[in-house]
Parts: sequence; structure tokens; C-alpha cells
Amino acid sequence: MAFAARLLISLEAVAANWRLLAAASGRATTGAAIKADGYGLGARPMLDTLAKAGARDFFVASWAEAAALGAMPAGARLAVLHGITPAEMATAQALGPDVRPVLNTPAQVALWRQTGRPADVMIDTGINRLGLADTALLQGMTIDTLHSHLACAETPAHAMNRAQLAAFHAVPNPARRRALANSAGIALGPDWHFDLTRPGIGLYGGGPSAMRDRLLPVVAIEAPILQLRDVPAGASVGYGASFIAARPTRVAITALGYADGYPRAMATFGSARVAGVACPLIGRVSMDLTAFDVTDAPPLAEGDWLSVDFDVGAAAAQCNRAEYELLTGLGRRYARVYT
Repeated sequence: MAFAARLLISLEAVAANWRLLAAASGRATTGAAIKADGYGLGARPMLDTLAKAGARDFFVASWAEAAALGAMPAGARLAVLHGITPAEMATAQALGPDVRPVLNTPAQVALWRQTGRPADVMIDTGINRLGLADTALLQGMTIDTLHSHLACAETPAHAMNRAQLAAFHAVPNPARRRALANSAGIALGPDWHFDLTRPGIGLYGGGPSAMRDRLLPVVAIEAPILQLRDVPAGASVGYGASFIAARPTRVAITALGYADGYPRAMATFGSARVAGVACPLIGRVSMDLTAFDVTDAPPLAEGDWLSVDFDVGAAAAQCNRAEYELLTGLGRRYARVYT
């Protein structure tokens, strides 16, 4: 009997979502963000799947993430979004010319200039997060891609989108390419696409509402039944006695909890399914265990698996959390099964 929940991750869906976002990017080349361990789904499987689909530009946050990936597929390039520090120079040099920093500060520019190697650069156009104020410091350097990042792309009508677009156009371009749009930026339209787009959340089934109905779900959760209990009417289940059985109830206790990244707020609307029969979540989501009412389900045994409903967009909206947070919070205790 397995005692850990598992994630079923569809690599076919990841590839299909990339192709959809690439088509929506028009003439721009389409890359892929695989930072945060591929948004919690496994960076190396995402890299290999997306490279096979046609992606050639990939993005991680740190040099530790870059090193953990291992060798890049033939023809692929990897950009490290947080830039470079003196302590990371040896790693950066060892990973070779296909892996480069995205320079964000004057100190990073000065440090990387010593290598004589190409880099990417982030220009701040109003998000006031990472990025240089201008490109004047870059004279004499080989810059592959000049990036900026949108603050409000998820809100298409927000005035910030047009303001940042104008600011990006106004920056002198010392680079081979320009890149501004993430998944939501792609949905804003061709004006934001430039030469390269950087989808992330959209690859994994979340992201811009304008494309949501065409993006495929990527991840599903299955949880093993540790124990089946027959609870009489009037008895409670779980911490706080928040659920009181209105009838004799068959309860499945599963190895799934908030330590796995399954949100506690799912207690108000969560459910699982057995042969198409809905099985409501009952009581609280605890650290390691969650209970489901399987009274109306076909017969079950301890060790069987429940398909736990987990639509990323719906769960994020119901839990008042970002889709990014939900995906990257899926814990290491899950077995990850790629299909």
C-alpha cells in the first residue's frame, strides 16, 4: 500500500499549452519559464518536454536551479533571472555559454563584463522590482535579449500596461531581441510580443482568462485511503468537530493535507470522485490527513485511491490565493507521475 498522495502530470498537456501560447505569440519566438522546479511540477521533465515541443529559450530564477537541471538539450538556451553574484561566478562559468544571467543592477553588469560573454538584461519600466533604469551601462557588451516585466498584465484594461509598453519602446535597444510578455502579456495582443515571449503559468494550465478555456489542465491529485470509517449520525469528524454527520456516513481518511500544499480553505468546497460519484470533503484539512464522505460511492477498500478535484483556477479563486502559489506549493511528499 502506498501512503503518499500523487500528482498526475500530463506532459502532453504542457506541450499543447506551449503550442497554443506560441501560436498566440504570432511572429515572436516563444520561450518557457521553468523556475521554481517547473512551477512545482518538475523542472527537468518540463525542460525536456518543452524542448521537444519546440521551445529553445528557458528561464529559471537562480544558479542553483540552473545547476540542478543538468545539461541543456541541443540548441537550448537558459537565462537566470536573478542575475549573478561573485559567489556564483564559478558555477556560471562551469555551466557554459548556453546558460547566461539576466543582469539587473550596475554591479552585476560590471561583474559580468569581465567574462566577455553575452548576457541578457532586465530593464525596469515601472514594476519597481528587478532591473536597470537604462541601458547606458551596457556599452561595449554583447546583449542577447533586453527584457522588461509587466506589473498588471492580468488586468488587461489597467493603464499600467500601456504605460510600460511605451516606456519599453523608449529604451535604446542594444540587444539582438526584446522580450516583455509573460503568459498574461501574450493575451494582451501583438503590441506586447516583441521578439520573444516568456510564458510561465499558462504552460501549466493557469493564467490569462482570455485563453483559459483553451488551456489544458496539467495536474491532477490522487490520494490513497488510509482508513475507512463508519460514522453514526450525530458524530463529528476531525479537528474542531466542524462536521457533524446528518446520517450514517462512510468516511475515507486519506493521506493528503496542507503539508502537501492542499489548501486548508478547500474544506469549504473540496471534493473527490470515485467512478464519477462526487464525494464531499468533510471536516477540516489537517496537516497530513483529509476526510471525504464516500457513502454514495461504489464500494472501496483501504489502499484504494480517490481522485481529488483540483482545478487550479477554480481552487485559486475559491481559496483567495494565486494560481502560482498553489502550483509551486505542491509539496515534495507527492509522488509525481508523468503521463
